[in-house]
Amino acid sequence: MKFLAITLIVHAPDPVTGVAVPVRERFREVVADAVFAEEVGFDGFGVGERHERPFLSSAPPVVLGHIAALTRTIRLFTAVTTLSLLDPVRAYEDYATLDHLSDGRLDLIVGKGNGTAQAALFGVTAEDQWERNAEGFELFRRLWREDRVTAVPRFRPPLTDAEVLPRPLQRPVRVWHGSATSRASVDLAARYGDPLFSANVTHPVGPYAELVRHYRERWAHYGHDPARATVGAGTAGLYTARTSQAAVAGFRPAFEAYVGSQRAAGVPPVFPTLEDFVARSSALVGSPQQVVEKVHRYHEELGHTVLHVPADAGALGDRRHRASLELFHAEVAPVLRKEIPDPPFAWSPPLETAAAALVPAPVVQPETG
Repeated sequence: MKFLAITLIVHAPDPVTGVAVPVRERFREVVADAVFAEEVGFDGFGVGERHERPFLSSAPPVVLGHIAALTRTIRLFTAVTTLSLLDPVRAYEDYATLDHLSDGRLDLIVGKGNGTAQAALFGVTAEDQWERNAEGFELFRRLWREDRVTAVPRFRPPLTDAEVLPRPLQRPVRVWHGSATSRASVDLAARYGDPLFSANVTHPVGPYAELVRHYRERWAHYGHDPARATVGAGTAGLYTARTSQAAVAGFRPAFEAYVGSQRAAGVPPVFPTLEDFVARSSALVGSPQQVVEKVHRYHEELGHTVLHVPADAGALGDRRHRASLELFHAEVAPVLRKEIPDPPFAWSPPLETAAAALVPAPVVQPETG
């Protein structure tokens, strides 16, 4: 199993003091977290993309570019690149440049993204967001593989024998498809033989496991080898301590801050108590052995071989958060790396094999947002 630390760069007042650090300091925290993640031994560090409050993650290529200059081995992830909002040509230019600057350490997780404010900012509607996401990905994929591209997309000006520079270092880059609730994203990943990253954060495992099963079914439907399907999954929180009692007590301030923010926003908590949260959510709160056992239980449902945990300290505080990450990598990660091996990256099907997928497919509308 491989491990990522991911941030959406939330900028909000401290739940205890009510004070928010300056924006510059918040970015410095993110960069420091990435450097620390590499020092501890994480395989990847991810930066999300949001274009509305309370997030500062509107320019992940810039943030990841700065991190690339201060690190050497850790892979750099987007989580997620919101292709429904972006011009795929401009997104390609940014990430191909970053691919070179990072010496080929870039992985992309793409998706529609969430949030009505950011959709309005970019003129995206509920009716066209899924089509924009699919079209943006298909053009982005071609740009990464073809030296010159001719295309007549619906949501941006046509391209005629267009040469888009720089040409990338990785050919192709690995692109994951992020999905929280949508079968549309799952089907797109399966069509192109790409890995899937399940959010696996807000609810119990059931809905996420159902989407992963659908991914594997569609993967086989499109003729791909079932053994090469690759799944990653998130976690709702992490706090590892020597004993379960210490872990629960240490995590309580973070849980109370989380529930308080939900209630303040008028959202009923899915997990109303800490005990319920520890038992039924994907959060990894407990002793090293308890965390190993819980990851195995989720692996039985999802079959995932990549796991992301929160990069931010939040209400835990830096000292507790970093101690938890150090213990996780000392006593949890080695066991899971051995017991749940992550297969080598299986390249997506050759372009000619996937040519049939370029025929527009019906857009699968999600059951929920």
